[in-house]
Amino acid sequence: MKNSKEYAEKIKKLHRSLKRHAKKVVPTTFEDPVEALIYGILCERVTERQAQIAWKRCKKHFVDLNDLRVARPDEIYDLFGKETDDIRELGLKLAKVLFSVFDKHHEMTLTPLREAGKRHARQELEELSGVTHFAIGYCMLTGLDAHAIPVTERMIEYLVAHDLVEPSADAVTIEGFLAKQIGAKDAMEFYTLLRHESESAPVKKAAKKKTTKKTKKKTTKKTAKKTTKKTTKKTTKKVAKKTARKTVKKAKKSTTKKTKKTKK
Repeated sequence: MKNSKEYAEKIKKLHRSLKRHAKKVVPTTFEDPVEALIYGILCERVTERQAQIAWKRCKKHFVDLNDLRVARPDEIYDLFGKETDDIRELGLKLAKVLFSVFDKHHEMTLTPLREAGKRHARQELEELSGVTHFAIGYCMLTGLDAHAIPVTERMIEYLVAHDLVEPSADAVTIEGFLAKQIGAKDAMEFYTLLRHESESAPVKKAAKKKTTKKTKKKTTKKTAKKTTKKTTKKTTKKVAKKTARKTVKKAKKSTTKKTKKTKK
């Protein structure tokens, strides 16, 4: 990432500020890493509040994870109380991932990953069909107690808008950069605080967009001034020519009248 030293100081300052103004974070943990993976899929495209409600409904509505695996799409939509493009996509990904887990382990569990090393566990998760980068990071953080800081689109927008990361950086680059600045023991806290801040703060456009708008306004004003100057110059020239013609005509008339009088 460009200007990494500058952004690193800003991220550390942000962490201190968020800690100072927030309550103590209670770590989120799951008994089975597969639950962490499911919740990661549920919370990627919606707010944390919406995901919590959906997760509670999920545990009440479905008998077990096998029941969730064979659920109809409309049952997934009911967890959120609405059907949108994001929720439809979420439902498709969830079904793919759950079937992939079952095909690989012959049961709905990922507890064997606890015994594997962190790198091997991530590789196992990456091999699952339909799984997203965010869901893997969330599962590693909350289900396998690994050092990871997953970021949602809203979190990325917040970081870019507040000039905390390189605007052109993608999610993978940003996650890696954040993990370097925030230690493993603070990863859960920083993720929770940053997510809450990004979802509660008003949406702020990136600084670049504002500067382009300002430059556009300035250029339009300049062009308007130039055009008005040009038009005023043209009109003054036209008026000057007309007055000059009139004075010449008057002078000619006066000379002709004088010559007539002298002849008489």
